[in-house]
Amino acid sequence: MHEPDLTDAWLVIPLYNEESVVGGVISQALAVFPHAVAVDDGSSDGSARAAAQAGADIVSHPINLGQGAALQTGIEYALRQGARWIVTFDADGQHRVADAAAMVGLGQAAGVPVVLGSRFLDDRTKAGFVKRIVLRLAVWFTNATTGLRLTDAHNGLRALRRDAALHIDLQQARMAHASEIISQVAAAKLPYREFPVQVLYTDYSRSKGQSVLNAVNIIVELLFK
Repeated sequence: MHEPDLTDAWLVIPLYNEESVVGGVISQALAVFPHAVAVDDGSSDGSARAAAQAGADIVSHPINLGQGAALQTGIEYALRQGARWIVTFDADGQHRVADAAAMVGLGQAAGVPVVLGSRFLDDRTKAGFVKRIVLRLAVWFTNATTGLRLTDAHNGLRALRRDAALHIDLQQARMAHASEIISQVAAAKLPYREFPVQVLYTDYSRSKGQSVLNAVNIIVELLFK
């Protein structure tokens, strides 16, 4: 495994009402990555304060604009700071820092500008039945419309080299941004690799009721975007 050079790597973390967990997530991440920006997307709790206390840079949206908008804001911020690699990373503890670092390492070793996390390249991720079916449908839809051949089209863990990140211009503010990123990678003909990652569906993430709801939202936004 290639030892990643994370000197100029930035985590971009969209943040919305995750006060109880985001401090721990960022503290663990900053033990490995030197830089992180959390984009507080109109949270009504103390998420931004918790993220700042943990060491992240903070950019705030005054109102909730959606995850896609938060990612675009964070990517633009990291590019302005001179980031050579940008990793999109969830605030709720579902992503593993070790996977994020290894994805940057793969991109550097293989010379590819885009590394996409996939929870379907091995059997470590325990997604529910409905979510798994909907995500498979999203993969089919994305592959059919982009010409790419992915195994997981809606994984939020992605590593983008600076030249690739400059091609990202998200207009889909909410969950359909994931397909938009893939479409823009395809349109720019950017080389890519997938990397097996484990998504941790914790009691906390399940308690928010996001799993099935987000899966349904994905399909709705793909069909009607």
